[in-house]
Parts: sequence; structure tokens; C-alpha cells
Amino acid sequence: MTDRTEQVAGVLLAAGGGRRLGGRPKALLEHRGRPLVEHAVAVLRAAGCTRVHVVLGARADAVRERAELTGCVLVDNPGWERGMGGSLRAGLASLAGTPARAALVSLVDQPGIGPEAVARVLAGYTDETSLVAAAFDGVRGHPVLLGAAHWAGVAATATGDQGARAYLREHAGEIRLVECGDIARAYDIDTEADLVHLE
Repeated sequence: MTDRTEQVAGVLLAAGGGRRLGGRPKALLEHRGRPLVEHAVAVLRAAGCTRVHVVLGARADAVRERAELTGCVLVDNPGWERGMGGSLRAGLASLAGTPARAALVSLVDQPGIGPEAVARVLAGYTDETSLVAAAFDGVRGHPVLLGAAHWAGVAATATGDQGARAYLREHAGEIRLVECGDIARAYDIDTEADLVHLE
């Protein structure tokens, strides 16, 4: 397990401005008494990621001020308004020069996905060619583990709100799907109605 925890870095995408939430940044939404970004970092750490890079965008200064992110590498995405693609590129670029051979990419707005599901995806890592994704009733979702051999290809196709979707579609045959529907719920906090999922 030591190998895996050193070679796989958690990359948390937490830059979104919450457009459909009246402009409330998702990282700062409260969950269990603390900012959602803190909860998401704790999940990655509990799953076994010792290195966690957090990509910030909307109200990054306020996130730094309010959230306890000690020990995380904080990465700014100045172009966060253009969508998740830029945040993913920034997160992967921030791993250059680290021992990481894979990135375990998770989203700040999925509090229904806990450490058990993330650990299952992490366990799928073998080497830098690994492509692993959580599945929910057979449908691919997050988190996604991207081996370093795929980073350039992902970065080249990550535009707008696409993230790694186009790359993963092209390489569907290489992805190891890990079923997590029995231990996690894959809802996103996107709209006011979704706020019921926060505690």
C-alpha cells in the first residue's frame, strides 16, 4: 500500500463558482459544519492519498482563509470560469516534478462519495498506464484515476466543461471500471434543490 500512496496523488477540482447556486462557490458550501472542500480533502486522505493537490478558482482567497487545507498543495486556476477542463489541466500540471505516477481526480461537489469508494479506485492502480474509474450501476463516474502516461492526452482534450470525458471516451476499452454503487451515491451539488444532500 505504501507504494500506491506515494505514487498516486489526489487532485481535487474545487474551482467552480456555483453559477446555478446563485454564484456561491461550491468549495465554500457548508457540509457537517465545515466548508465542502475540507470534507473532500479528508475523503481523499482517508482513502490513502498522502499528497493532495487542490485546484482553486472562484473566491480562492476566501477558500484559503476559511478552509483548513494544511498540507495540501493549493493550485490556482485563473481561468476557472471557462470550465472544469482548465482546472484539470492545472491540477495535472502541478504534479510535474513530484513522485506521482498517477492522479486520482475527484470533484468537490460529490459528498456522497466517501473514502471506501475512493479507496476502491485507488486500489486499481498498477503503474503509469493505469486508467481506473468508479462506476455506479455500471455507468462510469468519479473519481477517476489517470496514470501519468495519459496526462498529456487528457490535457490536450480537456476544454470547457469537458474535463477528461473526451479522452476517456476514446480510451474506453482501456478503463478498468470499479463498481461503487453499493457504497456511494454519485449525486452532484449543482442546483438549489441539490443542497438537501448537505448536512
